[in-house]
Parts: sequence; C-alpha cells; structure tokens
Amino acid sequence: MSQGSGNREEWKPWLEELDRRRTEGAAMGGPERVEKYMHSRGKLDVRQRIERLFDPGTFREIGSLVGTLEDIPSDGFVCGYGHIDGRTVLAGAEDFTVLGGSIGAGNTAKRYRVAELAAQEGLPLVTMLEGAGHRLTDTGGSRSPGDLQAYADLNGQVPMVCVVMGASAGHGALAAPLSDFVIMTSYASMFTGGPPLVKAATGEDVTKEELGGADVCTRIAGSAHNEAHDDEEAIDMARLYLSYFPQRAGQPSPRASGPDTEPRVVEELLDIIPPNDRRPYDMHQVIHHIVDRDSFFEIQPAYGPAIIIGLARFGGRPTMIVANNPAYLAGSVDAAAAIKATDFLEVIGNYDHPVLFLADNPGVMAGTKAEREGILKWGGKMYKAERRLSNPKIEITMRKAFGFGSVVMAQNPFDNQTQSFSLPSVNMAAMPADAGGRSAKLDAETQAQVEREQRSGPYRLAGRLGSDDVIDPREMRNAILNALMLAENR
Repeated sequence: MSQGSGNREEWKPWLEELDRRRTEGAAMGGPERVEKYMHSRGKLDVRQRIERLFDPGTFREIGSLVGTLEDIPSDGFVCGYGHIDGRTVLAGAEDFTVLGGSIGAGNTAKRYRVAELAAQEGLPLVTMLEGAGHRLTDTGGSRSPGDLQAYADLNGQVPMVCVVMGASAGHGALAAPLSDFVIMTSYASMFTGGPPLVKAATGEDVTKEELGGADVCTRIAGSAHNEAHDDEEAIDMARLYLSYFPQRAGQPSPRASGPDTEPRVVEELLDIIPPNDRRPYDMHQVIHHIVDRDSFFEIQPAYGPAIIIGLARFGGRPTMIVANNPAYLAGSVDAAAAIKATDFLEVIGNYDHPVLFLADNPGVMAGTKAEREGILKWGGKMYKAERRLSNPKIEITMRKAFGFGSVVMAQNPFDNQTQSFSLPSVNMAAMPADAGGRSAKLDAETQAQVEREQRSGPYRLAGRLGSDDVIDPREMRNAILNALMLAENR
C-alpha cells in the first residue's frame, strides 16, 4: 500500500463525520414537520425557497454547521450567496420547521454575518421570513453584534428585499421595515407581537390575519409593499425587483435590450387623456403605453392609490415613476399617497435612476379628515424628499397641478429638473379658478379673465422657461427618451 492510499484511509472517518454533520444541518425539522407545516399547506420549504430564489446550481451556503452541536439544524436559519440573473446576491431564510423559525444565538450570528458581507462586498440582500421571533429558551445571548444594527447600517448601501411567507413576529419581523421592498404572500402575517401576546397585554382577542395579515399590511398600514399569491410568485417578484437595481449604490443600473426600446409616437394617448381636466382617466393606461413594452412594475399598488409609484424602463434604462392618478380622488395627494411617495423617493435617491414625475392633481387633499391624517406633515416630507433628490428628474404636467400639489410633483421651475414639459391643455395656478374665485368673491368678468389666464398657463410658463417645452401628448415617450439622453452623463 502506498503512503498516499494510507492517507486516504486515515481521512475517511474525518470526512464521514463532516458529511454526517452537513446532512444533519440540511435536514430542516425532519420529513414529518416539513410535510405538516410546509408542503401540505402549499408552501415551499426553506431549501426550496432558496433554490427558487437563485439561478440553478449557484447557491453556496454559509454557516451550515451552526446549531448541529445542539441538534438544531442550521439553527433555524439558512443563508448564503448565489446568482440572480447572473449577479451575486446574499440571502437568509427562516426555517419554521426548526423551533418555529425562532431566533437563537447562532441564528443571530448568521443574520449578522450575511448583512456584514452585504456591506463589505457591496451585494444585495434578500431576507425570507416565517418565524416566531426571539427564542425564549435561548438565554445565553450572542457574541455577535445585533443583526438589526447591521440592517440599519446597510440601508442605502445595497438593495434590500424582505419576503414574508408566513407568520412573522417580533425581532424577526423588524427586518421588513428596515428593508427597501417588502413582499407578503396572501397567507402571511407580521406584527410586533402575535395574538397570544396581544391577549395577555390588552385582553383583545384577535386573529393573525386581523392583526397583521397581508390585507392589513398592504392596504391599511402600508408596512408591506406588494402582495403575492404564493411562495413562488413572491420569490419571482423579489428577483424582478432586483433586476432594476445595481448591486450597490454608486454602480450604474443594469440596462436591458428588447424589441421596444426605440422612439415611437403614441397615438393612443389622445384617446386616453381627456383635455378636460374635470374628466377622470386612469394614469396606469398612460404609463403602460409610454414605457418599454411590459416593463412597468408597480410598487405598493393597494396603499395610497392617488399616487402611482413603480419601476419601468425607457430605451432599456431603468427609470422610476411617480404619477398622480386622476381615477382616484381626482389625483389629490392624501397622506397615504404622500407617505408612499416619500419612502419611494428616499430609497431611489440612493441609486442613479432617473425619476419621471407625471403631475395631474387639483392639489393636496383638504378637509378635516386629511388634516387629521397629517397631510400637511406628509406633504411637506414628500416635497423635501423630491427637493433633495439628486437623480435626473423629468417632469410632465399632464392637465392640472395646483398649489402645493404642483410643488410635491417636482413642477417647480428651476428645481434641478433635467427636463420639464407641459401638455397644451394644462390648467395651472395657485388654486383652481372656480373655487378660488368664489372664495375671493370675484365678479363674472374677473372670474372669466382668471380662468383664461389659467388655461394659458403652459404657454406663460414656457414663455419664461419655467418649463422647457409644451408637447403634443403623442410625443411624450420621445420627449422622455430625449431627456434621458441629456442625463446620460450622470
């Protein structure tokens, strides 16, 4: 027997032990728990979720042996890195089949490690949640820094996506508000404390769905952005979101080639947009026709629907959209819409995306309900986020923009826009002529004069270069493409 073959024999028990521990680490909660809590409920198990997220065969696990000494496979948290559309991304996922996905010392260390690597290597981070929060039986603490501190520090450096795929409570659920984009499946829920804790603290009997179900979080609270039907759709949505972003701040956003990246006249806009600003229309239809075909991905559609926000491409370049929707509240900006837009602009401000503002509103919402919801505060915050935006800004006033409603939509002249445009039927002033005239008790002749001046608003504004041009609606896409060409050197 050669010396080399003797070495092989000596290595055998060591390698068998390694294989055994790796197998234990990958076992999740065992076949029965995986079937009971995941597969029988139509859910992917944690390893299937990881496989779905990454390009086939590219995932490399980190910390696979954590928890094996205590017979807690992967300590209930699977993490590592791989490729999404050929680009490296880090991810971590809670495993509900292992102690309810609860967070112990090893689990905390792994959470911190992937966030640390995301900052260190400049890579996006995806977190998938389904867990009970802090593990009460784990009282030893962790020697690692807090994972939530790492998440907070990481924010703005790289894209951060959180996918909630079941009940998520307490410490674990806080990964959601610390992320840029939050997806929930229709059967998911998240809250600071679950129904038993609520019952003990307040006496209130409430279900998980009533407390923090997907409908509550995406429509009422705004604590999540988009709802997905199931695990597969949620993970595909996370992949899609990342496709619009660079891997880290300071890098250029990824361009896309396709059959619809060239200039074109959009005749359909004459049918969609009524020149009469009192007639509603759905801004979604405008967006659908001006972006590169099938490239619009709406963010937070169910919350604050008076403003539409989303990701799109023009000429293959990722471009973000903030648009009033006259089909809802006539496009008036209420508190929820302002909160949504503010958060979106603050996220986008970390990257290089141009932002397209499509303004068509009668102002910010007025009335006791609006004031009690904080419209003055949130409208001001939206303006501050818009004003501080250093990205290329393109603004188009579609039909009307009155008072503060024009300010929050980047319609201010010389507000660092790359380009600003108006359609020819625009009605613009400090306030609508009809309401303003009644308030000022104008006579009929003066009222008519004020209305004529408002209707000439786009030409008066363009005449002193408050906007760069008045454009035919059919020219809208091409005007945007030209503005993006002007901003190419950014």
